[in-house]
Amino acid sequence: METQFLNWLLPQIKKDHRLEVPPGDDAAVLRLPGGKRTVVTTDLLTESVDFRFPTSSDDKDFPPSASAHQVGRKAVAVSLSDLAAMAACPEAVVVSVALPQRGGKKLAEDLFTGIQEEVDAFDVTLAGGDTNAWDGPLVISVTAIGSVPPRGCWRRDGARPGDLLVVTGPLGGSLLGRHLDVMPRCREAIAIASRYPIHAALDISDGLAIDCSRMLTASHVGGIIELASVPIHSDAISLSEVPDTNQLTPLEHAMQDGEDFELLLAIPPQAAHALVEDDPGSLVQQTTMQPRIIGKVTEGFAFAGTTPDGQTIRLEPKGFEHVFE
Repeated sequence: METQFLNWLLPQIKKDHRLEVPPGDDAAVLRLPGGKRTVVTTDLLTESVDFRFPTSSDDKDFPPSASAHQVGRKAVAVSLSDLAAMAACPEAVVVSVALPQRGGKKLAEDLFTGIQEEVDAFDVTLAGGDTNAWDGPLVISVTAIGSVPPRGCWRRDGARPGDLLVVTGPLGGSLLGRHLDVMPRCREAIAIASRYPIHAALDISDGLAIDCSRMLTASHVGGIIELASVPIHSDAISLSEVPDTNQLTPLEHAMQDGEDFELLLAIPPQAAHALVEDDPGSLVQQTTMQPRIIGKVTEGFAFAGTTPDGQTIRLEPKGFEHVFE
């Protein structure tokens, strides 16, 4: 029952100086850092779309099934990744779930352990949420709240002709398991913002091609991707060899798979080269970031790629999109 679950849950939520009114009331009251702007984002994850649970008759090994603990972590992480795309410091999250009526109690408890692990990892407070039950699959929504200095927020609409395009790590093949182990680049974004001028940014959630196209469109510019420079994750190579999947090349996986949650940045050339040549560990300890220049922003509205043999080809903004009518 919901009351018993809340009686179990609320004492486990850690006290935090950012909560003037803690979870358990009709709403939380946050104390965010003085003089900063508030950044708010929300993400909704649905069973069978963003993750799948194993079943008793399960003979599938692709994509890998998830535990409720992993789903709790991922639900928080993808919202924190949106804050990273704005160079915002994560402060609080609010979590709402629609639980299946059968097995919902154990599912909720395991979700909470994953949620708590992720908020602890990024020093975020769990400010509250809502719990419902229904006869459908698990749905979980996380609203994340961050803070940035005035005029310190990154946006996707500021790319300028001449900027270089930088990604913070290798791409593709996330469905082999990385989609359940999301690492938001929050610390990296804050460190980069403190040292380098960033004209535009977003996180690569739906695929490099479609997300880059979104940045260029928002900025009213074009762009050229040097296809040989796109960093390809080893998972993209492995996925291209998996039978009975879409037979894409490793580069195609890197361009359109999505759920990489690396950052795409538009940066003035001198700063871009400095970022790529810098030691990532000097920015953030124990980071896995591997920044790479992959192209440049151009005049006009064309979105193109250059092949290793020097040809220029039109790029399609392919990637993941929810389909509805």
